[in-house]
Order: sequence, then C-alpha cells, then structure tokens
Amino acid sequence: MTSTHGNAAAAWTLSGTTSNERYVTREEKTSLVAKQEGLGRAQSTLAVLIPIRKTDAWWALTQDERRDVLETQSRHIETGLRYLPAIARRLHHCRDLPTVQPFDFLTWFEFEPLEAPAFSELLEKLRATPEWRFVEREVEVHLEATRG
Repeated sequence: MTSTHGNAAAAWTLSGTTSNERYVTREEKTSLVAKQEGLGRAQSTLAVLIPIRKTDAWWALTQDERRDVLETQSRHIETGLRYLPAIARRLHHCRDLPTVQPFDFLTWFEFEPLEAPAFSELLEKLRATPEWRFVEREVEVHLEATRG
C-alpha cells in the first residue's frame, strides 16, 4: 500500500507469518480444526483486518502465564469457537520475522454480510476480557469484495 503526502511518498507494509498454535491445548486444536472452514468462501464478501500490538508487560509474561490470561481468564479460544464456522479467521505472527514490525499479530477475518452483527458481537466480547488490558494498539480495517 502506498500513500502520498505532499511531494513525499510513504509506503506501508504489513508482514506476518502463519505459525503453530501457541496457546491451544490438543482438545482445543481438535475442536478448531473440526469447526473452522477455510478462507475464500464465495459467500464471504466481508473481511476485516485487525493488526494488534501487545504491551511489553504481555511479552514479559511466560508462555504459561499468557495462556492463563488468554484462555483461563479471558476465554478467548472458547469464545472464538462459538462463532465458527460462520466467521473464518487466520492469525499471522509478526514477532517471528527477522525485522521489527509495527504489530505483533495480523488477524484476518472473512464472513458473509448476514454475519456482520455476530462479528461485531465477537469483537465486543473479546475486547471486554482481561486479555485486552495487554493490547497497546489495534487498527480495524473493513473490506468488502465485489463479485462479478
């Protein structure tokens, strides 16, 4: 993506990579795989990209402490499972890349217009959890595909 401001041109690039699921148990992973559907479904004409940066306090926690906040306290995975398969998602990790990135995660969601209220509800629930105290910043970019 490129933007121009005055005579100067600026380019924004978001980079991330898919990785192993770091905070799920075997049972949770099995449930996720059984319920979720892939991206690119014809009826899913709405998409939302949410880049997220967590606080230094989040990254100072150990893996098991982050898991505790994410699932035991916040029920992040349990909540997300309730919205599958209607809302497809993919998480990209940015901290795994060799260069410093402006965000830690790129979260990508796709769904059909009928599911837009459910998507808003999902975000509202996740943002009301203890995990969200560790979100330093996020940006919400909504996109709509045109077919034909």
